Amino acid sequence: MNGNESSALAAPAVGRAPVVPRRSLRDGVYDAILERLLDGSTPQGSSLGIDSLARELGVSPTPVREALVQLEHTGLISRVALKGYRVAPPLSSTQLAELFDTRAILETAAAERAVARADDLLPELRAAHAQHVLRARRVRTARGAQDRPAAFSGLRECFAADWEFHLTIIRAAGNRFLLRTAESLSAQVHRSRGTAGLGTTGIASAVDEHAAILGAFESGDPERPVVAMREHLAAAARRVSADG
Repeated sequence: MNGNESSALAAPAVGRAPVVPRRSLRDGVYDAILERLLDGSTPQGSSLGIDSLARELGVSPTPVREALVQLEHTGLISRVALKGYRVAPPLSSTQLAELFDTRAILETAAAERAVARADDLLPELRAAHAQHVLRARRVRTARGAQDRPAAFSGLRECFAADWEFHLTIIRAAGNRFLLRTAESLSAQVHRSRGTAGLGTTGIASAVDEHAAILGAFESGDPERPVVAMREHLAAAARRVSADG
């Protein structure tokens, strides 16, 4: 290889967009559309026009199209022949049961494995639980004041803190594939909460059950965290079923 050939290989092709910025743009568009799907601002069954989304987000249609392809894999949207993309309907009772069954299998296994790392886990788990308690309190305060925008915003933050508590345990399991599987379920977990209109009682119950899981890890009994996690997910499944 001569010098000219080496220079030609090293130099970027004229007119070619850098790979990283393009990926970052697509991911930003993905996050923006995902937020609309999860916050309820885009009704179930409504259409998602690529051109209209591109105009609203101030981007070209290409990253929107790529983001919608990604979102289709989450189950949050579906592609209908000759009609484009639409927001998926609520999870059915069967889908909810399957989701919680999957979570029970994954998260009890994670809790079992995280016991061996309890000393490292506990500070992070206490911090995650404290955030969840704080977010739940803000939702309760906003609802008491009948501040609907603050209550809705707080509800999203509360659900995010709830899920972070679970992810903290899953990360402590030390299995990257368990973690990736859990992260792939994230959108469906949030979708299940949108399917079931969980009120203040459900949020308070989740906080109490998380406290029981934290206490189980603090006890040093290797069996208790698994039992507490299983009981929490079973209770959450019953709450969703009752609301659905």
